[in-house]
Amino acid sequence: PRGSPEGMGGGVPPPRAAPASPPSTEVSVALFPPMATLALSLLLGWVSLRVQEQGADPAVTAPHVGAWGCPRAVPFVGLEKSLGPCSQTLSLLLRQPMKPLKATATTSQPVLTLQQIETIFYKIQDIYEIHKEFYDNLCPKVQQWDSNITMGHLFQKLASQLGVYKAFVDNYKIALETAEKCSQSNYQFQKISEVTLLYKPIDRVTRSTLVLHDLLKHTPSDHPDYPLLQDALRISQNFLSSINEDIDPRRTAVTTPKGETRQLIKDGFLVELSEGSRKLRHVFLFTDVLLCAKLKKTAVGKHQQYDCKWYVPLADLVFPSPEESEHCPQVHVIPDHELEDMKMKISAIKSEVQKEKANKGQSRAIERLKKKMFENEFWLLLNSPAIPFRIHNRNGKSYLFLLSSDYERSEWREAIQKLQKKDLQAFVLSSVELQVLTGSCFKLRTVHNIPVTSNKDDDESPGLYGFLHVIVHSAKGFKQSANLYCTLEVDSFGYFVSKAKTRVFRDTTEPQWNEEFEIELEGSQSLRILCYEKCYDKTKLNKDNNEIVDKIMGKGQIQLDPQAVQTKNWHMDVIEMNGIKVEFSMKFTSRDMSLKRTPSKKQTGVFGVKISVVTKRERSKVPYIVRQCIEEVEKRGIEEVGIYRISGVATDIQALKAVFDANNKDILVMLSDMDINAIAGTLKLYFRELPEPLLTDRLYPAFMEGIALSDPAAKENCMMHLLRSLPDPNLITFLFLLEHLKRVAEKEPINKMSLHNLATVFGPTLLRPSEGESKGHLTLASDIWSHDVMAQVQVLLYYLQHPPISFTELKRNTLYFSTDV
Repeated sequence: PRGSPEGMGGGVPPPRAAPASPPSTEVSVALFPPMATLALSLLLGWVSLRVQEQGADPAVTAPHVGAWGCPRAVPFVGLEKSLGPCSQTLSLLLRQPMKPLKATATTSQPVLTLQQIETIFYKIQDIYEIHKEFYDNLCPKVQQWDSNITMGHLFQKLASQLGVYKAFVDNYKIALETAEKCSQSNYQFQKISEVTLLYKPIDRVTRSTLVLHDLLKHTPSDHPDYPLLQDALRISQNFLSSINEDIDPRRTAVTTPKGETRQLIKDGFLVELSEGSRKLRHVFLFTDVLLCAKLKKTAVGKHQQYDCKWYVPLADLVFPSPEESEHCPQVHVIPDHELEDMKMKISAIKSEVQKEKANKGQSRAIERLKKKMFENEFWLLLNSPAIPFRIHNRNGKSYLFLLSSDYERSEWREAIQKLQKKDLQAFVLSSVELQVLTGSCFKLRTVHNIPVTSNKDDDESPGLYGFLHVIVHSAKGFKQSANLYCTLEVDSFGYFVSKAKTRVFRDTTEPQWNEEFEIELEGSQSLRILCYEKCYDKTKLNKDNNEIVDKIMGKGQIQLDPQAVQTKNWHMDVIEMNGIKVEFSMKFTSRDMSLKRTPSKKQTGVFGVKISVVTKRERSKVPYIVRQCIEEVEKRGIEEVGIYRISGVATDIQALKAVFDANNKDILVMLSDMDINAIAGTLKLYFRELPEPLLTDRLYPAFMEGIALSDPAAKENCMMHLLRSLPDPNLITFLFLLEHLKRVAEKEPINKMSLHNLATVFGPTLLRPSEGESKGHLTLASDIWSHDVMAQVQVLLYYLQHPPISFTELKRNTLYFSTDV
């Protein structure tokens, strides 16, 4: 292996001159092929060990074979030197110092504890016994040699037991560290410790592999031993390849004590709810065990290590039924406003970082900001997940993780269930075995960093900011008819959120949804599509969240490549998931493009027409479209889960837009038949397509400054003053919408839409920078955009949390204040 100590390299020593054979004992070369010569050299190595142990006379113990001087034997003469010391080393490690150390371990003054002894000498006894068995089987064959004897199976068996060596290798670093620590703290052990001895078994495999090469050269291809030796060489080479990868990301397995391979299947950071507290864990799924670990805090420059919190053999792991979950503790959900406040803080810090970089600020100041941003992002990552993922050990212990999306929960469940289809046996890991397994996690892990943006390099993509338009066309590949629908998820701030849902297509194997959705992106990099079978059985109630459990039929994910999606044209794609193919199209509109408001081509239209023109034409204080959409939502959608957050079908929204623009007399009939999310989407679209945002371009900078004020009285005066400065149609419509959103939030326990959620949806729609101002922002990073969005949300949230605001009172106070801003 690389980095081997001097004098322990993998090469065979130069051949010595063959000793002259006594004439009286000369044996025909034909009767003593190279295989026997190698066997003899192996045996002599074992004999030398037995001589030292028992004081036997080598002349008596060794077989008297005169072919030692055979030219074919010359390449193997060096093996006498290379094999003997290995066995001697094993014996030496077992006899001194292991036996004396074990003897003192139970006394009042032990040199080492039993656990330290077990760690340092892990697998030495097993390797010694493998060597001993090999030599014991080889000895009689060489002593009673004839031309029909075969020995290839012995070499094949020896190679097949290299898994035990692998377990030794995996523990090698821990053994050395323990030995070094003991040497530093214990003078007695320092005198007897020879850590270089621990390297000998690894060095032995390298030398044996080279000998197998030579042996194959001197063995005819039709000899029965030839294929067995080839197999032994292949196994040995594979073993060496695996241990020569010091910390190679390609390495994905660790060896069990029985010499079997334990493959890493999946790993990632999950939030565990432990004793009522949220803890970030790194979870590792191996072929036979699920291990939950915590990254230890280490000093700068020190090697990072994991601490195992618990493990569950997959043979003992079960998923609780809904009935069993009923007795599990309730998950405490962090209020939305706390999550939104933290997002705003993160965006503000990102903005400061970008400004410091633009002004070529001090690196120390930037590092301070990044440290604070990491702390805030870590808090958000820890506190935002709310979807429970419970696992249970048959011994009675249960564990609860909180995940950010159903997609992620499904991935972990499916990976575990797939492994459980194999014939798995229950087991208990010893302390040393657990230490070896946990120690391997650092090298095997595939997820290296906590998923927060502060961990990203400066040249990494910041994600997309704007609007993603997605049409979910159809799906095929279902084996039987079902009630099918899809959901769409995108990532933001390191975790995924469900953004849209198609209607349920009943009793079909080929659903044709053809539904379009508009999804707002905030630094998003991935789009996930999940396909579900709708469950209408009320008895199958999920105790985790009191919702009916729908079965995930398939799921898929695509990366949102900024280069690929930033085109004006639709891009059609297919996601394959578990034998199912879902067809969809998408196109992306950046934030700057979304700010461009196109005036209505119809003089009688309402979309894209100034609000003052519409109210004057209609002779109303609030546009008819606003009044009708709000009335319909309050009539039958105020308890709809995710109202205003869940996207409506784009084709339905466009149909409603056309009807309102044409002032069709069938508007009311159409509204009563339309999906409520489409009506909510139409209202949002109306405000977005206004030629000027409802709170006006002129007042935008003042709103941004006002919400940033820290003095409550000053902020109150400023924010009320800004409202008074709005044109009457804008102000009346804004107050009308404000009261409606407050009524929606009153139903938060049912519709899951808090004031913060509603402010997040409507804030960037009602309050946006003008196109001219937005171009200035585009010269900076997209983090500035995120900061602006958070400020827009806070402006609307301020008014939503304010006591009822009367138009009459505001106008009365206008007499006492200037309208200049």
